[in-house]
Parts: sequence; C-alpha cells; structure tokens
Amino acid sequence: MVVVSLWGLSGLDLAVIAMYFVAILLIGLYVAKWTDSREGYFMAGRRFGKLVQTFAAFGQATSVEHVTTTTTIVTANGASGILAVLAGGLMNLPIFWMTSPWYRRLRQLTLGDFFDDRYGSRRMAAFYALCQSIYFVFIAAIGLLAMSKTVAAITVKPESALTAIERVEYGLALERETLEAADFAQLSPERQDRLSELQTLNPKKEHSYISRNALIYVVAAVTLVYASIGGVAAAFLVDLLQGAFIILLSVMLIPFAMMKINTLHGTTGVLGAFETMHKSLPASFLELWGSPALIEFTWYWILAFSVMQVVTTAVQANQMTACGTAKDDYTARYGFVAGVLLKRYSTVMWGGVALLTLVLYGGSISDPDYVWGHATRDLLGPLGVGAVGLMLASLIAALMSSMSAFMLTGAALVTNNLFRPLVPDRSEAYYVNAGRLFGVLYIIVSAYYATQAAGIFSLYKLTMMFNCIPAAAFWLGMVWRRANAVGAWVSMVVMFVATVVLPFGAPLLPGLRSSEHLSKTTAATRVVRTYVATDMDVRQRAEAIERWDASAMADQPRAVRPRPLKTGDTFEKEVLLPRKSIFWSDDLDHRNGTVVGRGYLKVELVALDWLGWDLSANSYSLNETLTFLFRTILPFVVVILCSRLGGRDDGARLDQFFGKMLTPVVGSLASDAREMELTRADPHRFDRLKVWPASSWEFRRWNREDWVGVLGACAAAASVVALLVALVSLGS
Repeated sequence: MVVVSLWGLSGLDLAVIAMYFVAILLIGLYVAKWTDSREGYFMAGRRFGKLVQTFAAFGQATSVEHVTTTTTIVTANGASGILAVLAGGLMNLPIFWMTSPWYRRLRQLTLGDFFDDRYGSRRMAAFYALCQSIYFVFIAAIGLLAMSKTVAAITVKPESALTAIERVEYGLALERETLEAADFAQLSPERQDRLSELQTLNPKKEHSYISRNALIYVVAAVTLVYASIGGVAAAFLVDLLQGAFIILLSVMLIPFAMMKINTLHGTTGVLGAFETMHKSLPASFLELWGSPALIEFTWYWILAFSVMQVVTTAVQANQMTACGTAKDDYTARYGFVAGVLLKRYSTVMWGGVALLTLVLYGGSISDPDYVWGHATRDLLGPLGVGAVGLMLASLIAALMSSMSAFMLTGAALVTNNLFRPLVPDRSEAYYVNAGRLFGVLYIIVSAYYATQAAGIFSLYKLTMMFNCIPAAAFWLGMVWRRANAVGAWVSMVVMFVATVVLPFGAPLLPGLRSSEHLSKTTAATRVVRTYVATDMDVRQRAEAIERWDASAMADQPRAVRPRPLKTGDTFEKEVLLPRKSIFWSDDLDHRNGTVVGRGYLKVELVALDWLGWDLSANSYSLNETLTFLFRTILPFVVVILCSRLGGRDDGARLDQFFGKMLTPVVGSLASDAREMELTRADPHRFDRLKVWPASSWEFRRWNREDWVGVLGACAAAASVVALLVALVSLGS
C-alpha cells in the first residue's frame, strides 16, 4: 500500500504496467533464436512484410518526446505549433517514397557501410558511425527526459506535501503566472521588470514524488534487456504491440477532455466541446500561421526548419534499419511511408489534446512539458479502472519502440564500422556479443545524459541540426557521380567542428560562458494585437481590473484603469516578447548576480556577429532561421567545390555502386543474389533507366509505381492538413 500511495497509482494501474513489461520481455525471448549472426541480430534476416515494416517505421518515428514536444509547443504557441511540427514531416512523405528503396538496394548492414562502398573509405564509415552514435545518444536522452517529465507530472505532489525549498519556488511560479495573465501595458515599470526577471528565472511549479533520474535508469534497463536478447527482430515485433499502445495514447485523452469541458461549460457533444474551445481560447491560439506574439514560428522559420528536416532525416542511420529489413523494394517504401503517415495523423491528435487541455487548465501549468501528465492524472485518475496505468504503459511504449531501434542501430554502427575493422576475422557470435556490449554502453551514456539535460525542445532542434554533418556527402553521393571522397571528407569535418567541437568545446574555456559580449540578447519587444474577446479574455480582464483596483494608489499611479470587456468586444492587447539569448541554446542564467550562458554555443551566429551583423536587432526567429540555413547549405557548397576542384574517384568502384543502386530488390534473397551476380558482371545493364545516361547525374526515370506512390503520398499529406484544419475549425 505504501508503494501504491507513493506513486499515486492504483493496483489496476500497476497491473497494466506489469503486464506490458512481461509481454515485451517474452517477445524478446521468443525471437532470440534469430540472432545467431550479425545479419540476423541487426537486420532480422531481411524477412519482414508490410505490416511489420509499417509499425516498425511508426515505432521508430514516434517517441514520447514527440508527444511532449508537440503539446509543449502547442501549449505555448497555439495551433501554429502543430503546423510547425508537421511541416517538415509532410514534405518528407513523397521524398520517402523515392528514397526508401535506396536503403534496401544498398544491401548493407549499416548506413556507415554506404561511405565505404561509395567513397572507398573505411575511415569515413567509422567517422559517420561515431557521429551517428553521438546523435542517437541525444535522441534517446530526449525520449528519456520527456518520459520522466510526463510520468513525474502524473505523480505530482499536492501543495501540502512540498518541502520548504519547493514552496519558495512554487510561490515564484505563482507570481509569474499572475503577472503574465495581466495586460503588460497595465503593469507598473517595477512589475514589468519583475515579470522579465521571473521569465528568466523560470521557477518550477510542479514537483513530483517520483525521482525522475531513477525512473530514467529503470526504463533504460528494461529496454536494454529485451532489445539485447532479441535484436532487431524483437524490437520490430514489439513495435506491433507498441504501435497499438501509441495509437491508443494519441486518442485516449480526447473523449474525457471533451466530456469535462462539456460538464464545466454546460455544453453537449463533440461540437459543444469545440465551440467552447473557440469561445475560450484567444484567437491567436487558433491561427495556423500564428500571430506576432508567437516568438519562434514565423513562416520563414517553418520553411527553413522543414527543408533542414527533409535533408537530415535521410541520413539518419536508423533509416537503414527501418527499410533494410524489408523483404523487397516495394515493402520498404510502402512500410516506411505508411508508418510515417501514421505518425503525422497522431501528431494532429496530440495537438488536439493540447488545445483541449488549454481550455481546461489555461496557464495554470507553468511547465508545458507537464501538460500531458497533468491531464492524465486529472481526466483518467478518477475512473479507477487502470486507465492511468494504460497511459503510462503507452508513454513507455512510445519511448521503447524508438529507443530499442536506436540502440540496435548505434550498436550495429559501432560493431561493424568501428570495432570490426580493428578486430577482424572473428566469428559471427563474437560480433553479436560485441554488439550487445556496445548496446549496454549506449544505454548507460544516454540515460546519464538525460539526467543532465535541460529543455526538451532545445535538444530536439540540436538533433535536427546534428545530422547536417554527413547529409551533403550522402545526398550528393547518391545522385552525383562527381562527388568525391575529398569533398565528402572536408564537408563532414567542417560540419563536425561547427556542430560539435566548437559549440560544446568552446564553452569549456574559462570565462567564456560569462563573457559580456556573448550575453547579448534580442530585444524584449512589445507587440500590440487586436482581438475579439473570448471568455478567457473577459476573465483575464476582470482579474486585471481587480488587481488594478487593489493596488492602483500604491503601485501604479500612472496606469490607466483597464476597461471592462464582454464576449465579442474588439480590444487591443499588448504582449511582451521576452528577451532571448542570441548565442546560447538554453538562454542565460541570471542567478547569483552574474550572467552565465547555458547550453551549447551557436558558433555560426558568433561568426555573423564578428562580421558586423547586429543580431540583437533581429527577431529570435530570424536568428534561428540563419542557423538552420547555415547548417543546411554550407556542407553542400563544400562538397561541390571540393569535388569540382579535386580529382575523380575510382570509376570501376563507382560503376559497381551505381549499378547496384539501379538493381531492384524483388523476390527471395536467393533470386536477389542471382540478380546481383549479373550486375557485378555488367554494372551498366540498367543504364537505360537513367534520365541523363551520359552525364554525371544518376537520377532514375520514374515508373508507374513511382508516380502513383508520390501522388498518393502528396494526397496523404494533404489529408493530414485537412484533418488539422477541420480540427481547428470545428465549432467555430
């Protein structure tokens, strides 16, 4: 009883979670017999069909941090946050239809092998493996951090149970909420300064019974056990179970949130709940392209971020795991696109939950990362039927489905592209066991980093930019015969220095984090916007009038008393866009009387500053966009210039590589082996399929399957947007 009370979970909740853990461990044990070779352990024998491939792609593409990141962005920025999350993913769908067969046609164990195969460099393959291993540590850390925050919110302490230190921080959080709820123009100069100070301090309002760090290590350990036993086969078969949990997670809160809204506001049915949403939320929160008050998601930010996402996703090493396990080309492309499409629909549902919870809780939750957990406790807890445990199992499933694949992908890279060249000519069992050992190391490092990380979204943006390191070498290596090893090497080294060495190494220099020059911020901007008053606006104005009446003589002698509002009135509201650090990813820390930069250093913005660009005059959104453009465009420029200036790579090797990439994978493994024998004998036998056979560009003519798939993917992307528009418009 003590454990149940401590965690705030019923016996049914704990039983549901226990059954989930038992099920995945049994699956891991069942498929352990398939892991007697590297091909079996890391690629599941390339045996899977459309169903498994679809849920494998869905599981890898969907993790708990995507749920939390989406709700965090929407809670802070409204419906435009959903579009910001979706934009790059929707652009990817038709591109995935064309690129998914690449990974199957490579016929390799890891994507690191591509760099050896294409550029003839094992060292480049090892360098790529190192970069991707670091990347997957970040990805797993994000998932573990998001999961721990959400579970912590479900087991949050009541105010009476707070410690003395937690009470102080709780009081500061309440003070910030009160000031942010007011019209900024109606605050005295002293209170305006106090609001700016509290926004910088960002005090924590929610405190949990559970140790988030302990939870991180427990979940990491369970993931390690089943994935290391059964390899990729276990991870993908577990994804079938976990996919159902993730879909359930995506929709479970919606009916209960709607019922509670209807109960509180006296409405009925689906339309009633959404009509209340439109009456309650400020108009800016239901604008898909946002408003001036939304500091980050301008149209150019969304476009630049989307392009970067398209470029970088293709070079993630787990693309090989997701597509390379398919039995043929069509299964690889169908399964991957269908799985990613499922995630897009789920994202719209997560955004819908966030909008509904805004109606229920408004700004009462100071940390938006806690919204999902708070809603789970509030909406599902009173049912007493194990629904909270089911939600917890779903959240953990969303994490494990991706983390297990990332662990195995990272272990495959280290084993095949780093360890095996150093320790050659050992048995398959030896390398499989080495992969298991590297998986253990990966999980330990990821869990540790998760306990040290700060914000989820800043890490999320970092991971997107991190894959810019090998992106140009991969894309141009696939489509341009002139791309050479020198260009690929230079671009990867330059981007590694700009993305890893300088951003994380330079802050170790004494005094750099406290440098006055690097403490520059964007300006705190006042934005005036005209709105039509909703119920929430009327309530907030009444509270502002009450505060003004209570303190007008003492605190605000020069202020004008706010005029009362009623629903439907047109009014102006002044919003303060807070100052944001230009050069530091996690903003500035103003505590203890000093200003210290937090997170990694944005070296590309430091360079622009040294060149004389006054970045403090830019919006935060524009500075972020410059960062995205730098990391996306520069490596392509480097590869093209170096390849043009340098010599050509070995022609015979290139003939074999591009001949292989034109050879479709159809039928059984044996028939594919026969086809590859023919290609090795005549690597030019499919040159008729090229768009420009005599040029250096290796673009393939599209066939009927290509056209139907691309058009179908575009239609599917349009259907996601239509669903989002319908969700936001419903009840208006």
